[in-house]
Amino acid sequence: MTTSSSGIDTRMFRDVCGNFATGVSVVTMVGDDGPRGLTANAISALSLDPTLFLVCVDLRATSYPVIDQAGKFAINILAEDQEAVSNFFAGTTSPDNPMGDTAYRMSDLGSPLIEGSLAWLDCRTHSILDGGDHKIFVGEVASCEIVRPDADPLLFFRGKYRAIAPQ
Repeated sequence: MTTSSSGIDTRMFRDVCGNFATGVSVVTMVGDDGPRGLTANAISALSLDPTLFLVCVDLRATSYPVIDQAGKFAINILAEDQEAVSNFFAGTTSPDNPMGDTAYRMSDLGSPLIEGSLAWLDCRTHSILDGGDHKIFVGEVASCEIVRPDADPLLFFRGKYRAIAPQ
């Protein structure tokens, strides 16, 4: 059993947090070596005025140094049919082909917007906060769009992808 500095069993903590259903996103940015992305479900709207959105990034993520230096990023909210996209960016991507076969276009700020996403937010880094073994990147939203208003979201619950049950 591994315990945190606060004495909590880290496996139990992960299991408890897994009981909170989340959407799935891919955070994209551009560094010196080109575009990169990482799967994230620790994202949230933060403020309406100014328009702020946050993402929590593990310090061990290979894309962490890129987003830390980029000064901007995009949040691509994935649709139910984009499980393969989520899985690709959840793994360690090749430095030679960090976007794989994922189709994307560049935003006005210069971050990749993944084709087929449910929606996206294009952000300038507003602030970076300490969050234990993560950093919390707060982005000021410069633009956003709902691309597929009739599509269902890709959901994650108890370690598995889930779907919205039909009504």
